This record gives sequence, C-alpha cells and structure tokens, in this order.
Amino acid sequence: MTDTPSRAIGRKSISATLKPRELMTDTPLLAGAWTAQIITLFPQAFPGVLGESLTGRALQDGLWQLQTYDLRTHGIGKHRNVDDTPAGGGAGMVLRPDVLEAAILEARSAAKGIMPLVYLSPRGRRFDQTMARNWARMDGVTLLCGRFEGVDERVIDHFGITEVSLGDFVLTGGEIAAQAMIDATVRLLPGVLGNAESAVEESHSGGLLEHPQYTKPALWQGRPIPEVLMSGNHAKIAAWRRAMSEQITAQRRPDLWAAYKAKDAT
Repeated sequence: MTDTPSRAIGRKSISATLKPRELMTDTPLLAGAWTAQIITLFPQAFPGVLGESLTGRALQDGLWQLQTYDLRTHGIGKHRNVDDTPAGGGAGMVLRPDVLEAAILEARSAAKGIMPLVYLSPRGRRFDQTMARNWARMDGVTLLCGRFEGVDERVIDHFGITEVSLGDFVLTGGEIAAQAMIDATVRLLPGVLGNAESAVEESHSGGLLEHPQYTKPALWQGRPIPEVLMSGNHAKIAAWRRAMSEQITAQRRPDLWAAYKAKDAT
C-alpha cells in the first residue's frame, strides 16, 4: 500500500445529531482528519492516556479525532440490557447481536472513506507495526470493544468484522487494547511526532528491534557512553546502531530475526 498525501487539517463539518458524536464536545467534527471510532460500554474510558503527551496534543490540534459510541444506549428494555446467557449453557454473558447491530450501524453511518471495522479479540490476528502503518494510511478505524464472554458470532459474520488481538493473553475488555492500537497508529500520522525520522528508526519499523539509546552524562555509575557514539563519525555510528539492532533482535526475538533474514535473502 502506498502512502497517501497528507490531508488538510482544520476543515470542519457539523452533522445534525441528538447527542454528541465525539469526545471533545466543544469541537465540531473535522472533515478529513484521521478518525478513531470506539464502540464500548465504557465511553468515559476515552481518551484516557490518549489525551496526554503527543497523541493528546495531536487530538487538540485536529490531526486526528475520537468518536465514542455507548453500547448501553442501544440496550434492551427498561434496564438497557446489552447481554444475555450463552446459547447451549456455560459461564458468563454474551453481548447481544441486536444491541451490537444498532451500535455498529450508528458508528458506520458516520464513517468516512476507508475505515476497517475491527473487533478486539484474543483469537484475532496479532496487532503489529505493519498493521498500525496500514491503518495510518487509511481514513480511520472502527473498533468494537468486547466484554464478558465476547460477542454473538453472527454479528462478526454478518458485518464481515476483522478480529485483531493485542497479544496472546486475555483482558477483561477491549478498551485497553483499543487505546494501545490507536496510540501506535496515531503517532505515525503526519505531524504527530514532529521528527519523521523517529518513526523510521524505532523498533519494528525495519523488521528489527531498536538499538540502545544513551544521553548525558557521558559517565554514569562507572558506565560510559559507547565511544563510537561520541566520535562524530555518522557512518560509523549508523553501522554500530545497525549491528546492535541485529544482535538484539537475534538474541531476544528469533522469530523476527528469522523473518528479517528470509526477507533479506529474497
């Protein structure tokens, strides 16, 4: 997938709605800004850490926008029930398909351009830097955060939802995973990091883990900064960093190292 041109930021559009569609209620929807839609039982969990530091500043500056959709508003009956017991018996509860359908349709009606619909699930494909890079090249993403024992399978089949996992472990819900994936993606958007080289040189960007980093003081607890980094010879510094990245990757992530070597051999 090729890089898409950066979009103009600041063009605003306002659509009629009975309730705010975005977290920053004093800010109208930004036309063309990368959009993260979150379908969740806990909209108050957002932006969370995404509202801090670089991602928070980028959110305030309109480089991306956040829209939350509360599953509870689509709940059934007086108590707004969103779940029921598993068919066939078993422990826990399952999110109802009719509730999920209403929330998904609400979110997708506001989706613009290319925005994949993703269910955060431990059985999905594992999220990685390549996926974050692909999402950053799109117009946004719609993330469905599960709870309890998960969602009714018919919803996944009906909407053709892609399942993505943060890792080989189980969380109580998808909200933490959603924030991690959004953070990994937003930082790749033009203008967020400030220094574009930061995203190029870091771990996973070239298939290798990042080399060690050092800063002042030059000597700390009897440990000096490697002499090559103080030499001013940029070619030698680049070669040292490359060698260290390869060494660390081979030692700590043999799976990544094998994939890197295989790609290098083609």
